[in-house]
This record gives sequence, C-alpha cells and structure tokens, in this order.
Amino acid sequence: MPVELFIAIRYLKAKRKGFYAIITTFIAVGGVALGVAALIITLSVMSGFHTDIKEKILGLQPHIMITSFDQSPLYNPQDTMNKIKGFKGVQGVAPFTFGQVILRSKFATSGAVIKGINWDSENTITKLSKKIIKPASGISIIKNDGAILGSELSKNLGVSIGDSVVAMAPGELGFMPRVEKLKVCAIMHSGMYEYDSNLFYTNIASAGRLFGVGENAVSGISVALSNIEDSASFSKLLRGSLGPAFAVRSWQDLNRNLFSALELEKIMMFIILTLIVLVAAFNTVSNLLLLTMEKSKEIGMLCALGFKRGAIGRIFFIEGVIIGSLGTGIGLTVGIGLSLLLKKYQFIHLPAEVYYIDRLPVKIVPGDIALVVICAFIISAFAALYPAIKASKLDPIEAIRY
Repeated sequence: MPVELFIAIRYLKAKRKGFYAIITTFIAVGGVALGVAALIITLSVMSGFHTDIKEKILGLQPHIMITSFDQSPLYNPQDTMNKIKGFKGVQGVAPFTFGQVILRSKFATSGAVIKGINWDSENTITKLSKKIIKPASGISIIKNDGAILGSELSKNLGVSIGDSVVAMAPGELGFMPRVEKLKVCAIMHSGMYEYDSNLFYTNIASAGRLFGVGENAVSGISVALSNIEDSASFSKLLRGSLGPAFAVRSWQDLNRNLFSALELEKIMMFIILTLIVLVAAFNTVSNLLLLTMEKSKEIGMLCALGFKRGAIGRIFFIEGVIIGSLGTGIGLTVGIGLSLLLKKYQFIHLPAEVYYIDRLPVKIVPGDIALVVICAFIISAFAALYPAIKASKLDPIEAIRY
C-alpha cells in the first residue's frame, strides 16, 4: 500500500477534535451519497418513462406511416403496398382509414378518432390483438358493423360488448352528416390514456362509407420493420422510391415533440440534481481544510522526516477522493436498491390523464449509472484539489513551532 494512501486512511479513521469536525465528514459523505442516489433514481424513472411510452405508442402505431402528400385518399393502394413489400427488412404492410368523428351512445356523446383497418394485416403491424381485454379470449376479426373501443372511451359512453354506438362524420358542404351504426365487439386497453379515451377501430369498409371515399380508398398505409432502429433511414429510402406524391413519416417524426420534451427533461433533471453533489463537494473542501488545520503539526513532522510537498498534497487529495468514493458507493447502492424496489412493486401510481401512463415506470440504464458515478468522482476529485494544494504549501517550521 502506498504510504500516502496509508496515512490518508489513518487520518480518516482517527478520532477528530470537536463535534463540528466529525459532523462535516458525515455531511460530506452523506451529501455525495444523497446526490448520487437522487440522480440514479431520477434518471431511471425518466428512462422508464421514455421506454414505457415508446412501447405503448408502438403497440398501436406503425413504425412508418405513408399518406398522400396533400392528405387526399389513396385509391387502389395495393400496387403501392406490393412495392413496399419488396424492400428488404419490411415485416408487414397494412392499409388504414383514419379520421375524426362524433361517437354517440344512448347515454353520452364524445369526440373520437376512428381507424378503419383490415384485422389480419393490422396485427402484422401493431399489437392490437394483445390489447383486447374484453372478451377475455380475444377477438379474431372485426365484423362488418363491429367496433373496438378504447377502455376509457367505452366508460365515457357507458357501453360494453354487444351495445350499439353511432358514428357521425361531417358531410360535404350543405349536406347532412354521414352516419354509421356500429356494434361494440371488443374493448381494448393500451395503457395510454390518450389512446384509450379517444380511439376506436372498425373495418375499412365501414370507415370508408363514413368518410364517403368507398371501400377501395384508404387514408394511408402502415409499415412495420423487422428492426425498429431502421425506421428513420428506411423512411428516407421510401421517400426517394415513392416520389413526392407521398408523405412518409417514421414513428420518431410522428412523436418528435413528446420524445424531445422527455429527453430535454431528463437532461435538465441531471443538471439540477448534480448541484446536490456540488454542494456536498463544498462540504468536502471545508472538511479537508479543517483536517489540514488539525494535522498541521503532523504535516510539519512529515516534512521534517523527508516527505516532499507533493506527497503531502497527495495525502489530502486521496483523503478527498476516499470521502467522495464512500459517498458515491453508498449513493450507488441506495439508488439502485430503491430503483429496483420501485420497478418490482410499482407502489407509486400516477393520474393517467396527466402523465399518459398510470404507474411510475423504472428502467436502470448502465450508461446512466456510469455517467453519474464518473461525474460524482470527478467533482469529488476537484473538491480535494484546493485543500491538497493548501496542505502542500504549509510551512513545516511554523507548523512544528505552533
């Protein structure tokens, strides 16, 4: 063991003079531990939010969505779909009809978003079949007049399996609204309040009649890829292949504002909570300066025995690093432990209408943990520099004399 490290450990373990000297050591270690634990828990929760919302969105949203550039209906889209299927990496292709309607039951009226789908092809794109909660055995097809309602939307309308609802879409100028009577054949629950309270599905034919485009026209085409990470690059490839008549948007484009806000919030929380570690660093500085004053006579004796100024400085620098490492280690243990408890037991619930989701998600990302540990270590090391320099400049003769 290097002699500087040996002396630094002895100084740390030695009985300190006065209560204030002792308490500053505990505050320094505890401050670093608190900052590190808070950072780990916060970043784990933010990463959990990001991952959970991403999974829920992609559970009902395609990797890539293709519409006409002017948002007009796509007539006879099969040729375009066959062309897309020829690209390597395409897992599935499905047509859809999309629009806003007014949905009315015997008890209530609500605005809603309708999505007309082909059941079999839609399930190659999204995980809709896994979101069905009623009937419990699932559903294999949407009947001609059938509809799948979001769980919150069905509650708002006061309907359940077998009940009828009426969908109304605005007609052309001067004409009556188009009306389609649908029968509730299933209830789905995505876990995202926005989807569950506003979205419902029916078949393409019913949606086409409702919007007056017929059965041979759709709003767009959904594309699923075998590798979701290729969405951005693949959408650029499709834009070049399909031409300017089509608008091609990846799931990142469709949800850019949401995920940008989450990423910015995560960065800001990291910066703000790092201030806790910085405050703890000042406690480390004060603690080491007090130690320097207490050990001034010993420093003078070490110099008299032949210790160089650099060695004296290293003793106090190592002392600061040990305090920072202890705090980081404790904070790391507490932070990961609490994160795992939150992840396992999920005892914190959230209002879904505010936070999109109904529970506090947690995802421990090794890269985030490493970043927190590195930052805490660097801050602790910088905090130890000034006291180390101060100790190395102490006059040994004056130290021994007084």
